[in-house]
Amino acid sequence: MSFKKSDELKIQSPKKVAVGFPAIASVGFRIWEETYVGRGVKTMFKLNQVKGYDCPSCAWPDPDPSERSSIAEYCENGAKAVAWEASKETIGAEFFSRYTINKLLSKSNYWLEKQGRLSTPMYLPQGATNYEPVSWEKAFTIAAEQLNKLQDPNEAIFYTSGRASNEAAFCYQLFVRQFGTNNLPDCSNMCHEATGVALTETTGIGKASVKLDDIAQTDLLLIFGQNPGTNAPRMLTELQKLKQNGGKIIAVNPMPETGFMGFKHPQKPWEWVGDGTPLQDLYLQVKINGDLALVKAILMLLHQAQKLDSSVFDTDFIEKHAVGYHEFIDQLDQENFDDLVVQSGVSAVEIEKAAEYVMNAKKIIIAWAMGITQHTNGEDTIREFVNLLLLKGSIAKPGAGTLPVRGHSNVQGDRTMGIWEKAPESFLANLEKAFAFKAPREHGVTAVEAIEALVAKKAKVFIGLGGNFVHAAPDTDVVEKAMNDADFTLHIATKLNRSHVVHGKSALILPCLGRTEIDETSKGKQFITTEDTAGRVRMSMGDLTPVAPNLKSEVAIVCGLAAATLGNKSSVEWNHFSIDYSLVRNKISEVIPGFDHFNEKVKRAGGFFLPNPARDGRFIGNTEKAKFSVTVPANKQIAKGRFILMTMRSHDQFNTTVYGFDDRYRGISGDREVVLMNKEDIKNNGFESEEKVNITSYFDGKERYLNGFKIVPYPITKGCLAVYFPEGNVLIALENKANESQCPASKFVEVSIKKQTSIL
Repeated sequence: MSFKKSDELKIQSPKKVAVGFPAIASVGFRIWEETYVGRGVKTMFKLNQVKGYDCPSCAWPDPDPSERSSIAEYCENGAKAVAWEASKETIGAEFFSRYTINKLLSKSNYWLEKQGRLSTPMYLPQGATNYEPVSWEKAFTIAAEQLNKLQDPNEAIFYTSGRASNEAAFCYQLFVRQFGTNNLPDCSNMCHEATGVALTETTGIGKASVKLDDIAQTDLLLIFGQNPGTNAPRMLTELQKLKQNGGKIIAVNPMPETGFMGFKHPQKPWEWVGDGTPLQDLYLQVKINGDLALVKAILMLLHQAQKLDSSVFDTDFIEKHAVGYHEFIDQLDQENFDDLVVQSGVSAVEIEKAAEYVMNAKKIIIAWAMGITQHTNGEDTIREFVNLLLLKGSIAKPGAGTLPVRGHSNVQGDRTMGIWEKAPESFLANLEKAFAFKAPREHGVTAVEAIEALVAKKAKVFIGLGGNFVHAAPDTDVVEKAMNDADFTLHIATKLNRSHVVHGKSALILPCLGRTEIDETSKGKQFITTEDTAGRVRMSMGDLTPVAPNLKSEVAIVCGLAAATLGNKSSVEWNHFSIDYSLVRNKISEVIPGFDHFNEKVKRAGGFFLPNPARDGRFIGNTEKAKFSVTVPANKQIAKGRFILMTMRSHDQFNTTVYGFDDRYRGISGDREVVLMNKEDIKNNGFESEEKVNITSYFDGKERYLNGFKIVPYPITKGCLAVYFPEGNVLIALENKANESQCPASKFVEVSIKKQTSIL
């Protein structure tokens, strides 16, 4: 399977300033490329506006209504996502009669998604070579027959993408639990699950404890394993405010990222000339997985300073709001500073500088993303972040706290709605009371466990509410075989992707409305809601005419599947839910704390914030105290001559969707089949720039291969490599995962590389 474009690889020096005019030019090109210019420009004015729709890209919080730009409250990647969704091209019966499954399998995921919006339900009967059109009624009947013939409800997997609305997610989990299973894995299982585990245990809530305006108020922001210039560009606006207010930024990453270096505000042309606003005050280039050792080394220096000056720690806060302090200190005393320095990959001098920044700060925010979570010990690293914040009293006050930077736009809201394989008892009890049925209590499967169940043939049906599971999951070859072995697969989607052509014995593709489009039922125009990283819930209503007349909303599709499958076994009036989303929100009010008067509150400008005890200084249990943790750095060792490889995203993609082949900030274009490598490692191992190599990964005695990738010299930490996601997923063993959260360890893969002419 090829991922690359036909263009030749082009390498330039990495950029030193993010955004500015190039971002505007990129947006203009994508609108022109994907859709009618008038349609594309029109809808941009509604993106992230109070009376508009929520961005279908990342989950970065919107400013308060009075602070939002009326011209462009969005970033480059958000605009690309909108253009991608608002495509003028559609595909239906004629397209699928022309392309057999085998022909589609030979195409890249980029090509598949570029063909346009899905326009009608498509069915692939067992043994057929082509998808064929079916009516919605027939599609629902087929799905119901496949589900109802299972011997056990747990033989079905119900996956959810982070882009599903609150209303769709709530109906989906209700349908699944009334069907009789908690098999509700979602994309959180593959990205921020470690965050939920660690924060719930230490602060009592697996969400950020800060709001958007806290960032500009902080004294010090530490950012770990995150590339805001690409993955959350609107974050740069807040970092600029922080700098203008005198705050400091420490960036921690195995390779420098343009988004930390400089920023030119796209709506301020006077900033386009010159070097922009410098952002990072200190860059700490860790080894891959050296973050925990780094933080622990900083804490050792703080502990030593506390012995000389008792004001370094906020002892009043610790005594009032935390438990486990003495156990934490006892373990810290057992650590060896020099060993931690080596494990981190950062020099002692640089660590001392970082410790000084921390000592001088009264308000600290720690932000992180998948560079932290996608490790076998991601939970412990996040626990260490919380340790640092507790020592400094930097939580539950303005300008201080935890900031996990979430990925997809409603991934946090989906979890709030009950998309969770192990929902708490309180949620299940409320659900039972509201809908008069007995919810299953046996925990379901995570995303990785879902694959394992398919491999073992314990699961026979896979249903996906959005997303591109086959492309997003680790161990690509294993996943594709497992999906082919399933009896039936069903995907609800806007565009064709790899998961639709790597199918079960029979398969359905059900096309849905996009978030940009008008959703009108017999009850009038409907709106949906989403939750952002800061826990704000807001309404979202598209303004574009749907690209095809036969599309249904996610809510209507889920309700149609539920009604057909459950029949008179369910007392839920699914048809009413499908045409009047206010009825769904009324039920959400009954089940989930914080959503009282949901329909009224969400119509207020800007929506409303959900309760966040950690933000208010109320933490865990009856004591309402946060918890210090005892952690030990993993200090992972690899064989001599091998490297640590991580996966990454380009600037021209969001999750599995590749918009183009220009990783602009890193200076790489025309080809994605590349491996980033330190110049000294290239020289010392006898390689040359752009030379093709074969990559072999090692885990638990098994090898996996990725061949013919070109070397790109890049200032990444020595001994470390990077390849693009999802291309690199083939190297990640399914078993290489966190013990607690089951999150794939996509950021730590032991590999060797050889010239392509070498015999494996």
